[in-house]
Amino acid sequence: MSFAEYSQHDGLGLAALVASKQVSPLELVEAAIARIEKHNPRLNAIIYRTFDRARSAALLPQRGPFGGVPFLLKDILGAQKGVPTRQGTTFVPPVPSPHDSTLVRRFTAAGLISLGKTNVPEFGLVPTTESKMYGPARNPWNLDHSTGGSSGGSAAAVAAGIVPLAHANDGGGSIRIPASANGLVGLKPTRARNPLGPDLGDITGGIVCEGVVSRSVRDTAAALDATAGCEMGDPYWAPPQPESYLAEVSRPPGRLRIAFATKGIVGLPFDPECIAAVQETAKLLESLGHTVEEASPPIDGGQFSMCFTPIWASGVAMLVDGIAMLTGTTPKPEDFQGLTWGFYQLGRQMTAAQYLMCWYQLQTMSRQVAQFHETHDVWLTTTLGQTTLRNGALDMNESDVGKAMAPLLGYLPVTPLQNVTGQPAISLPLATSKAGLPIGLHFAGRFGDEATLLRLAGQLEQARPWANRHPAIWN
Repeated sequence: MSFAEYSQHDGLGLAALVASKQVSPLELVEAAIARIEKHNPRLNAIIYRTFDRARSAALLPQRGPFGGVPFLLKDILGAQKGVPTRQGTTFVPPVPSPHDSTLVRRFTAAGLISLGKTNVPEFGLVPTTESKMYGPARNPWNLDHSTGGSSGGSAAAVAAGIVPLAHANDGGGSIRIPASANGLVGLKPTRARNPLGPDLGDITGGIVCEGVVSRSVRDTAAALDATAGCEMGDPYWAPPQPESYLAEVSRPPGRLRIAFATKGIVGLPFDPECIAAVQETAKLLESLGHTVEEASPPIDGGQFSMCFTPIWASGVAMLVDGIAMLTGTTPKPEDFQGLTWGFYQLGRQMTAAQYLMCWYQLQTMSRQVAQFHETHDVWLTTTLGQTTLRNGALDMNESDVGKAMAPLLGYLPVTPLQNVTGQPAISLPLATSKAGLPIGLHFAGRFGDEATLLRLAGQLEQARPWANRHPAIWN
């Protein structure tokens, strides 16, 4: 296979070439490794390599929908036996995992071959990938800009054509934000659609979900087919899923009732380019036969933020104290970036009663959102309220959480809401800024209804194709 040909295919396309014996899995692995060697010095997307392991896996018989396709795992969750997962922090020692996570077992059964781990911010806390441990990941569309976070390394690698899809997870937008920043498809599934076993039941009350970033809707759907489904011992299960998410992509979505908004849940308007992207997409949806109107769920965005932030901080405190217990160490400020230490201190100040009161208020808002979706199939916004930040825009050394996070008030207009409600949501690369940076359009659906989002995404991919739009660093 020629050097140029590899990145012309999505994951299912590469698997079809393997199945028809037009190319071998080892050739695909070597093609991906060559791109890592070429691009990673500038992107800093891959921070741990398992090349020899991947080469050995490529020599085995290939099965599954992605048989023989190169892949990358994120340095948060995604445990692979014999490989450390350090969550972007030196506080986690480089101890190899004793086993695969359930998700990684399912990725492997689907035929995906991991080449290593991707860059993340410390503990995945912020929507940019700039840890003290690994250094910043850089956006292949413009190296001065952020890749988004926390799945920023995975997204940069996929956008640059290194792999067709990669592992990602989402606790406040961490699949959808980097998908938007890098011009990719990013689906946050319904809560509990993908398992977190065998080590975890849920994370921070079910806020965190597993998934992938990819370049095509069908790869995202096929990956969900491969990973979705409960396992015994899960604390709760997602609603029943269709026989095939991949089949849903090619089905007409019907006439949907779609609401759109040009401001976030705290009431701040998007910047003009994002507003234009929403309005243009609304017109496209109308031309495709959907009913479109301007509307938003009636929730108090300020109250939402006041409840979400302490819960997020409590998760940091749990992580840090849990690692300290396992390693016999005492957390110290110098072990972390200032913002992480600030979140840790905030989380440790929370009482159990305060934690539950925050969830009580958020669950009340979730019911309001569910009522909104009784009359609206989909809610459309942009994924980010502004075009992608430059690296360095956030002060990671600032330990005052409120002060450090202030620049994000308008930047993250909606994505944490679906982590709280448990709804599925998808970012699609339907627009581009005047500076040439991708703008993701964000579609939130009813709880349990990824199928409608995938049908709509398939329709939009046909109507406004993005497969031939590539960043400056590509292939």
